[in-house]
Amino acid sequence: MATTYDYEEAPATYDEGRHQDLVYDPNFVPDSVKSFVVHLYRHIREKNVYEIHQMYEISFQTLSDRLFKDTPWPSVDAVAHYVDNDQVFCLLYREMWFRHLYARLSPTLKQRIDSWDNYCSLFQVVLHRVVNMQLPNQWLWDMVDEFVYQFQSFCQYRAKMKNKTEQEIALLRQYDQAWNVYGVLNYLQAFVEKSNIIQILKQEKEGLEQFTATDGYDYSGGSNVLKVLGYFSMVGLLRVHCLLGDYQTGLKCLLPIDISQQGVYTSVIGSHIATIYHYGFANLMLRRYVEAIREFNKMLLYIYKTKQYHQKSPQYDQILKKNEQMYALLAICLSLCPQVKLVDETVNSQLREKYGEKMARMQRYDDEAFVIYDELFSYACPKFITPSAPSFEEPLVNYNQDAYRLQLKLFLYEVKQQQLLSGVRTFLKVYSTISLGKLANYMEVDEPTLRTILLTYKHKTHAVDSDGKIISNADVDFYIDDDMIHVVESKAVKRYGDYFLRQIVKLEGVINDMDRIKLE
Repeated sequence: MATTYDYEEAPATYDEGRHQDLVYDPNFVPDSVKSFVVHLYRHIREKNVYEIHQMYEISFQTLSDRLFKDTPWPSVDAVAHYVDNDQVFCLLYREMWFRHLYARLSPTLKQRIDSWDNYCSLFQVVLHRVVNMQLPNQWLWDMVDEFVYQFQSFCQYRAKMKNKTEQEIALLRQYDQAWNVYGVLNYLQAFVEKSNIIQILKQEKEGLEQFTATDGYDYSGGSNVLKVLGYFSMVGLLRVHCLLGDYQTGLKCLLPIDISQQGVYTSVIGSHIATIYHYGFANLMLRRYVEAIREFNKMLLYIYKTKQYHQKSPQYDQILKKNEQMYALLAICLSLCPQVKLVDETVNSQLREKYGEKMARMQRYDDEAFVIYDELFSYACPKFITPSAPSFEEPLVNYNQDAYRLQLKLFLYEVKQQQLLSGVRTFLKVYSTISLGKLANYMEVDEPTLRTILLTYKHKTHAVDSDGKIISNADVDFYIDDDMIHVVESKAVKRYGDYFLRQIVKLEGVINDMDRIKLE
C-alpha cells in the first residue's frame, strides 16, 4: 500500500507561498521538498521500487506543478545535506533537476553543458562502480530518452549560429566536447556492452535467463540499473542513428530485441512508442513498407485500446502527438504500397477519417500530391540533426534545417520514382495476362522503355530485410514468359471476427438502452 505523504495534499505553507512570489532562490528549500528528498533517498537505499516509482512519477510532478511551475527546483547543494551528501543520489537529483528545467523553461548554454557533465558523471558511476540499487523502469527509460533528447536539442541549438553572442561562441569553442556525437554513441554502446544485455537476451531464448519475465528487475537482492539501461540504450541507439539518417545501423542496434513479442520495452509506454515509431520510420526510409505498415498498425491499435489509462500520465500529450505522427507515416506507407489488408479495421477507419481525402490525392502523383507527401513527412519525421561542430567563421549562418532538408529531398526523390509505377499497377490490377506490346501501347511507350519500367517496378517493390533476404512489398506481382506478362495478385484474407465482435458490442449497447426505457 502506498504511503501518502503530507506534501502531496497539504496546502502550501506561508514559506512555500512566499517562495512562489519571490525571485528564484536556488538555496531556498521548502519543507515539502525536504520531505520529498529525504523519503526518496530512504526508499532508494531500501530498494523499495514501488514507493520510488510513486514518488518519481506522481509526487515529483505534483510538487513541480505546485511550487516550480516556471522556476527550477532547489539546487543540489541546497538539498545535499538532507541526504548525507550521497554522491549517487545527488547525481540522480540533478538529472531530474535538469529534466524539469528543459520541460518547463529554456536552458542556457551553460546549463546545457552542465547537464552533459552531470550525465557523464552519473553514467561513469553506473559503468565503473558497483551500484547497489533498483530503480523503476520508467525512470531508467526516461534517463536514456532525456539523454538523447538533450543531445538532439543541443545540436539544433548549436546549429542556429546567426544570433549567437560572442560569449556563447566562446563557450561553444571552450566546451567543444559537450554533447559530442561520439561521446553520446559511446555511452549508449558502453551500456549495451557492459550490461552484457545481448548475451542475457540470447540466454533467455534458451530458457537460461528470466530478464523479460521479471521486467528486468532483480529479485535476488542485486541491481537492475546497468542491465535495464543497457537494454533501453539499444532503443536509444536506434533513435540517435535515425536522427543522423543512418537507418540501417539503427535497425542493426535494435536486432537483439524481438519486437514481435512483448518485452521490457513494452513495460513503459514511452519506450514502447519510441521503439515502434523509430523502427517503423527507419523501415519506411529503407523501402520496407510492409514491415513498417505491420508495426505501425499494431502500435496504433494498442494506443487506441489503452490511451484512456494514460490520461493522468505526464507522458499523455507525447503519446497523443506520436499517435498522430504514426497515422501520418502510415498514410505515406499505404500510398506508396497499397497493402490495406495488413491494417486492422479500427485503425483503417481512424486513418480514413484523418487522411482519407489526402490519401486519394496522393495517388495521383501530380504537383498537389507531392505537396501532401512533403507536408506529412515534415509533420511526422524525427527532428534530424547535423552532429558536426559549426563553423565559427563570419558570416555566421543557421544550418539547423540542413539535415531535415536532405532527408526530405531523398524521400521526395523516392516518391517521384514511384510516379512511373502507379500507371503500371493500375493496368496490372485489371489483367491476369497481357502482352508486352499491348501494355506498351496502352501506356504510350515503346517496348524497351516498358521493360525498363517493369524492371523498375520489380526493384521498387522489393527490398532487402535485416537478414539480407529480398522481400516483396508488392500487392500485385508479375512474371514475363515469351513476351507475355502473367499477373499474380495477392488475395486479401477476409477477417470476420473483428466485425462480428463490434456488432455484438453495438447490439448489447442498444439492448441496454432499451432496458432503461420505461414503457407506459
